[in-house]
Amino acid sequence: MRIEMLVFDGVDEMDVMGPFEVWSHARRQPEFDMALVGLDGPVEVTGLHGLQFKAPEGLGTPDALFVPGGGWMNRAETGSWAEARRGVMTARIAELAPSLSLIASVCTGAMLLAEAGLLKGRPATTNRGAWAELEEFGADLKTNRVVDDGDLITAGGVTSGIDLALYIVERVCGADAADGIAGALEYTRDRDVYVASGN
Repeated sequence: MRIEMLVFDGVDEMDVMGPFEVWSHARRQPEFDMALVGLDGPVEVTGLHGLQFKAPEGLGTPDALFVPGGGWMNRAETGSWAEARRGVMTARIAELAPSLSLIASVCTGAMLLAEAGLLKGRPATTNRGAWAELEEFGADLKTNRVVDDGDLITAGGVTSGIDLALYIVERVCGADAADGIAGALEYTRDRDVYVASGN
């Protein structure tokens, strides 16, 4: 499985870096690959807290898409709120979604999925500061750290992206691989996961 991590100006750095660290280890498994990508091609990103980093590729046609958040609750000039208002990213996510085997988000990345029309009637979570807004989009709010609805996996705020990333590794590569990565990172997994019936 190839998962592309969609990054943009104003993204919360931990939303990206936690899963990136996990999936960098997972790339040693033959069945797993990942890349940082910009919406329209390679891009240099300035995160919410000023960290600058590069995404060397543009969004392609991956097996899975990961959408982080940042800048939603304070209606920042860059970040998930600004991208939702611009509409280009959400339109592209909606267009790509039917071809994906998995779409995942952490924190207010879920709000971009909601704006793309992907969460209506589905169990999901986001940063607790945006729970009410998520429900306004018609999502079935769950307050668990990670919510698994089959081809849609969402996680709560900031550090929960690490647990989401490890959970996805477990789904793709097995529990031993995920637990091994957690051990290498000296990270104790939080297994507060809601799994929708039938998944």
